[in-house]
Amino acid sequence: MALWQGKSRRKPTGGRLISSKGKRRFEIGTEKQFTKIGAQSLKKYRTAGGGLKVRMLVAEYANVVDKKKNTVTKLKILGVKTNPADPNYVQRSIVNKGATIKTELGDAIITSRPGQDGAINAVLL
Repeated sequence: MALWQGKSRRKPTGGRLISSKGKRRFEIGTEKQFTKIGAQSLKKYRTAGGGLKVRMLVAEYANVVDKKKNTVTKLKILGVKTNPADPNYVQRSIVNKGATIKTELGDAIITSRPGQDGAINAVLL
């Protein structure tokens, strides 16, 4: 089911608003597809203007920055520890920006948006 992001058919007072135009193709949004933990899977999307976005559907590794050693390493994601967006995301192993993940070196906070960037970047705690 597509998400329609157009103008409401109701006035702020609650009365009916009769629009002079119908729904348009550019007013349709994309459905949420969450990034989970497992063997990596990517999906490409065409954006308005002909650009491309890469959506990460399933992730196995994260690029983790260690600020003490000033290094970046590719580490395996072991699990999701906390997620401030929704506590249910922890049980479903959904990864998004702000989530705390368990890695081989310890806990890390995700700083990128896997559904927009197609990669998981994190900072070691």
